[in-house]
Amino acid sequence: MIRRADGPLSVEEIHERALGDMPGLGIATVYRTVKLLLEHGQIKSVVLDDGVARYEAADLGHHHHFRCLNCDRVFDLDVCPVEFSDATKLPHGFVVEDHELTLFGTCPTCTDQV
Repeated sequence: MIRRADGPLSVEEIHERALGDMPGLGIATVYRTVKLLLEHGQIKSVVLDDGVARYEAADLGHHHHFRCLNCDRVFDLDVCPVEFSDATKLPHGFVVEDHELTLFGTCPTCTDQV
């Protein structure tokens, strides 16, 4: 389920989606499963500006996120609008080793509703 999602999911979103396949599934079971998947390195946590912990597959590789300000969904982006090579040096002695970026705006579904 996490792997098939179009972006990282909160525990509540995982629970909601899982109820379709497993009616009666308790949210405590989802929390325990997420904890186990984190401990085994199968998923990783993504925390955006809203402070909500979301989870995605750990092996997705380099990518960024887009959060819709209307519906609050978070999507994976396949493009990287920032190009840094390894060890890029920034002013004042900063050396870039990695980066992550979240863009904010309106998703296609919400844009179509306007």
